[in-house]
Amino acid sequence: MEKQNIYGKPVTLKNILKFAIPTIAMTVFMSFYTMVDGLFVSNLIGTAALSAINLTAPIIQLVTAISTMLAAGGSAVIMKKMGEQKQEEAREDFTFLILVNGVVGLIMCVLGYGAMEPIFSGMGLSADVKRYCVEYLSRYLVFTVPILLMNNFTLYMIASGKAALSLICSVSGGILNMVLDFVFLAWFHMGIGGAAIATGMGYSVTAVVGFAVFRRKKSLLHFKRPVFRFKVLMRAASNGCSEMATALVTGIVTMMFNWTMLRYVGENGIAAVTIIMYALMFASSLYTGYSYGVAPMISFYYGEQNYEKLKKLVAVSLKVIAWISVVTAAASFLLTESLVSVFARPDDPVYDLAVTGNRICTIALLFIGFNIFASGMFTALSNGAVSAVLAFLRSFVFMLITMLVLPLFLGVNGIWLATPAAEMMALVLSGRMGLKYRTRYGY
Repeated sequence: MEKQNIYGKPVTLKNILKFAIPTIAMTVFMSFYTMVDGLFVSNLIGTAALSAINLTAPIIQLVTAISTMLAAGGSAVIMKKMGEQKQEEAREDFTFLILVNGVVGLIMCVLGYGAMEPIFSGMGLSADVKRYCVEYLSRYLVFTVPILLMNNFTLYMIASGKAALSLICSVSGGILNMVLDFVFLAWFHMGIGGAAIATGMGYSVTAVVGFAVFRRKKSLLHFKRPVFRFKVLMRAASNGCSEMATALVTGIVTMMFNWTMLRYVGENGIAAVTIIMYALMFASSLYTGYSYGVAPMISFYYGEQNYEKLKKLVAVSLKVIAWISVVTAAASFLLTESLVSVFARPDDPVYDLAVTGNRICTIALLFIGFNIFASGMFTALSNGAVSAVLAFLRSFVFMLITMLVLPLFLGVNGIWLATPAAEMMALVLSGRMGLKYRTRYGY
């Protein structure tokens, strides 16, 4: 009952932040995983290897897409049942979905190994960049199952009121990743493959701790003999389809960015895109962390039919996101040169490309937070269809339109403007959907 009191507290900024701050810190720190790889790789190997990390990202996103769907959608289904006082059934579903994720991980690992060689061979890359891509991805895929379990246990720890533990796991894993990056690259000279192993071992921390935590019956969610419920699997999939769509189309859009850059600039352009993606990923992690933190509250209050708390939670959340948006946009613009210099020297042609690109892409930070929250809110409300539409149009359709049209008129600057333009279009749609369903859900 003590855990239930977490959701029984008044909806105030202080209590919301108790949920959200650990998850914000967690997602920010998790964003360092890939950034740390990029930092060590760019400085100890070179920008060609940095380009390879970006080129492998779409495949990694495709491999983890289904797990992301089941983690986000499953959390919404399970916490809704908790709000409906169906605790034992929720725990059975929780265990079942974890088992499904393990099977999915094994399948996606095999598919990833089979797909990477044909993909990289068909991209027209230099021999060095292709070699870096294969080496990095082949090591990374070894950790597919632990990484997918990490995605799940992270959200379920938050839902169980263990956001602080999830943060500790993320910080510990991130520190381990940094240490191993230095050891594998600087001491043992294992190359880019060593960076992939370091990342995989860092992610595995949450997977190991998650198994230990959810074996204990004192936890709000804990392992129980699973019951196969096809309807639960379908609900989890439909609720989380927006998250899967985001992962899938993010991978596709990243490929489009890379191909467009190869056409206009060459491999230096891919390195510049990688640096800018790090900046956007870091800032976006603030919004993602906040959305993850409040999602269980939204699901619980909706299941409880406590519309007063739900309405207040959404109103406060929009104000918090607006504040974060202004701060991150200003910081990204002012610190552009300092950020880029960490990955590329001023005499490197990548440097000027990345500085210009980051200053233009910073505009997107004024819109991204609202779009991420809108999609996450509808997932938490078990309306996966609306969430999927928002995510798909934002991440794919709008990006496809802007990326095809703007470079024709503006060249390389059109590529950088594609993201802000797509996010602004998505914000209009998010606002319309929010107003349309406001009465139905009572927020």
